[in-house]
Amino acid sequence: MPWESIQIGTVLALVGVVFVAFAREKLPPDLVALIAFSILLATGILSTNEALAVFSNSGPITVAAMFVLSAALERTGVIDLAGRAAVKAAGASARRALIAMVGGAMAASAFINNTPVVVVLTPVAIMLARSFGIAPSRFLIPLSFASIFGGTTTLIGTSTNLLVNGVMTGYGQPSLGMFEITAPGVLVGLVGITYMALFGRWLLPDRDLPGALPGGRPGRAFLAELLIPHDSTLVGKTLPEARLVANKGIGVLDVIRRDHSLRDELDRLTLAGGDRVVIHSSVASVIGLRDAGDLFFGTSAGHLVEPIDGQPAVIMEGIVGPNSRLVGFRLNDLNFRRLYGVYILAVHRQGADLRSDFGSVRLRAGDTLMLEGPAEGLRRLFDRRVLVNLTEPSEQPFRRDKAPIAVGAVAMVMILAALEVLPIAALALIAATAVVALGCLSAEDAYGAVEWRILFLIFGTLGLGLAMEKTGAAALIANQLGALVQNWGPLAVLAAVYLLTSVLSELISNNAAAILMTPIAMGLAAQTGADPRPFAMAVLFAASASFATPIGYQANTFVYNAGGYRFTDFLRIGLPLNLLNWGAAILVIPVFWPLR
Repeated sequence: MPWESIQIGTVLALVGVVFVAFAREKLPPDLVALIAFSILLATGILSTNEALAVFSNSGPITVAAMFVLSAALERTGVIDLAGRAAVKAAGASARRALIAMVGGAMAASAFINNTPVVVVLTPVAIMLARSFGIAPSRFLIPLSFASIFGGTTTLIGTSTNLLVNGVMTGYGQPSLGMFEITAPGVLVGLVGITYMALFGRWLLPDRDLPGALPGGRPGRAFLAELLIPHDSTLVGKTLPEARLVANKGIGVLDVIRRDHSLRDELDRLTLAGGDRVVIHSSVASVIGLRDAGDLFFGTSAGHLVEPIDGQPAVIMEGIVGPNSRLVGFRLNDLNFRRLYGVYILAVHRQGADLRSDFGSVRLRAGDTLMLEGPAEGLRRLFDRRVLVNLTEPSEQPFRRDKAPIAVGAVAMVMILAALEVLPIAALALIAATAVVALGCLSAEDAYGAVEWRILFLIFGTLGLGLAMEKTGAAALIANQLGALVQNWGPLAVLAAVYLLTSVLSELISNNAAAILMTPIAMGLAAQTGADPRPFAMAVLFAASASFATPIGYQANTFVYNAGGYRFTDFLRIGLPLNLLNWGAAILVIPVFWPLR
């Protein structure tokens, strides 16, 4: 078998394995992409120079700089101010409040990365919904969807646009203009907003009814760990006698005594001082146990050995943000008690049934923590922005005097890029450096703002895309697909490209789908004798049109947890929206970018 055929087979098999790994989520997607990248290097399919050239792609570099600029707008209070202005403009009408929130999110997402917009406005949306006596779940999906609509109206609106542009220019296509996609993006977005206004709002669920904890969502199961103190009244009692039974809304998963599990003896054991009881319980039951005073909460890494005393304690909820430094850490590894005087009472993961040892749970983006501690300690914890305060909008120490600098930096990037003074990558790097140098945010905040997992996912998939191009695997796929659709005509092929990209974006990362589909789409354009630019635009719009699942887009993942949604909520609301956007995009794209 010729070496070229072996290389093509290897690359195609690797692409298949990567897709499966992305969908199964057994390993982080960035790690999967880097493993694939390493295999390409080890097998010689990519040379060292070719692999290193991936890291010079302008797309990821621009994305990193835009993360910093987005953080500058957040740190100086610009996004918060815009959200509060929208709330104030809404007055006493819940409908106007939602319209103002959606409009503000869409407008903001046109100029900065949409995930920070959703993260900052989520607590504002929760507060706003509660002020009208409405479940926050009726506000959060519209907030996320609006940010996605806004992201497809300018070149810098979302990282996907920048990546498709980077791949296009690598194929010799002219770079996208700053506002080249604005008009078609607004038209497609208006179709989505109309659908949400007329039909989508009737499909939105009420997932958050008033409960014991402000901002809490009854019915959600939290994993918690309890310590039986030596002087507890529960010592010597069985689990039913201690009221730790299912009919009290509590499921006991394990009892750990001197690091040994007694899971097989739950029906007959008596509790002893020092036992750690792992439970699965609702918010109300967790707080009820805490208030009874017979148990201590926390983890086995020192949090359990002493009660909270001194300052009056309050209970709040926080969610792990997409770029939080806590992602990947075990609960045992966190030192909130020493740093902030705060205890972790319980942890919840939407769509997952946590049943492992409490302290060994590794945090993921979107996990919700129930916290107890003094108000000052909780404030300091939320100020560090490792958690997003879901109970109320956090009062971060904004650098509001620097807001004009942050706004000016973003404005200059857009204006100078539109005038083609310098490439967008150069302008974004200059602006990112300027906001740090001029005090909009610290260097530490700037490094923390860059979502390194996303960047390395991008680099890994760019390497896979390069291998597909170099070996001819992309051309082979395009040829095979071209043979299937050769009699369809360019418009039908364009529709097929959009649909395939949209499906992939729901299953894997939207950025990965965009990088892998762009060369295939441009190859299909060559097969049909069409201009490749509209086909690349189909990938650009489809990769961002991720509405039917909460896993394809970070903004959706964040509100999925914050709103207590079910997976089927996104499917019910988002699938019709995906189909509508498909139809709208296929009508709009050829108008702005003729197929021939």
